[in-house]
Amino acid sequence: MKRTPILFLASFTMACLATAAHAQETASATATATIVTPISITKDVDMNFGNVAVQSTTGGTVVLTPAGTRSATGGVTLPTTATGTVTAASFTVSGTSGYSYAITLPSTALTITSGSNTMTVTTFTSDPSGTGTLTGGSEVVNVGATLNVSAAQAAGTYVSATPFDVTVNYN
Repeated sequence: MKRTPILFLASFTMACLATAAHAQETASATATATIVTPISITKDVDMNFGNVAVQSTTGGTVVLTPAGTRSATGGVTLPTTATGTVTAASFTVSGTSGYSYAITLPSTALTITSGSNTMTVTTFTSDPSGTGTLTGGSEVVNVGATLNVSAAQAAGTYVSATPFDVTVNYN
């Protein structure tokens, strides 16, 4: 009969040890990264508002669309026989096909000068506007803007001292 308490005690000890053990499981995972083609942008064509005439008493604007068409307001007129070179700025964006990207245009006025005379270029617009998608790995972005012309603006060829920036980033 003395065996029963010893056997019971041994069984009880084994049960306690079994319940005190912690269950442990392990799982493994891998790490992956895919490097995509970097997005890039190159200038193809500079912006040119063409020939512009202005009244001596009233200024105005020339609105150049991303499609390269222009219109005038106020005292500004656009010669029809001697238009000059009229082009919206054009850029090629390249990267991974099918990816979308954001377009950031200048938000401050760009000053263009001829000697000591100045005008400003404002309200930049683009096509596509805001975002684009790289079809086949590239897309053309055209940029227009508004030229602000003062009354009796001095004759001359006005050019920006520094270029304006168009920035693209993958979404």
